[in-house]
Amino acid sequence: MAKIPKQLAGFKAWGDGEPFEDKSGPFFMRLNDPNQGNLSAMITDSSHMNSGGFLHGGLLMTFADYALFVIAYDELDGAHAVTVSCQAEFLASTDEIGTILHATGTVTRNTRSLIFVRGQITKASDPNKILTTFSGIIKRVGNK
Repeated sequence: MAKIPKQLAGFKAWGDGEPFEDKSGPFFMRLNDPNQGNLSAMITDSSHMNSGGFLHGGLLMTFADYALFVIAYDELDGAHAVTVSCQAEFLASTDEIGTILHATGTVTRNTRSLIFVRGQITKASDPNKILTTFSGIIKRVGNK
């Protein structure tokens, strides 16, 4: 399980750890934030950059996929689920190492087996600067 950086006090890891997300992020969450709902966060480092020195699109997509589940956490109610679909639009980037990113969003529809989610990734220091918008569909595949 990834250690929570001091800059993300109040956040927690997902369960006992998620090997892929812990290695590619690590990513963290804070549930029921009074201002932002279920919130995902990460801190950029040099391993997140592409050869041009900017945040890699694959990292942003991986963070968006993680955020889908954080946003839908309450609706999942502990059930296992998988991503059926995930789309991302890259609107801006950053070359800053040490930047805290946030992902927030909403559940747009919740059916018996599918949860539809949309969200955005922003810099915590400038929440009006949207780096990425995303939407996705999560499918429940098991019980709690």
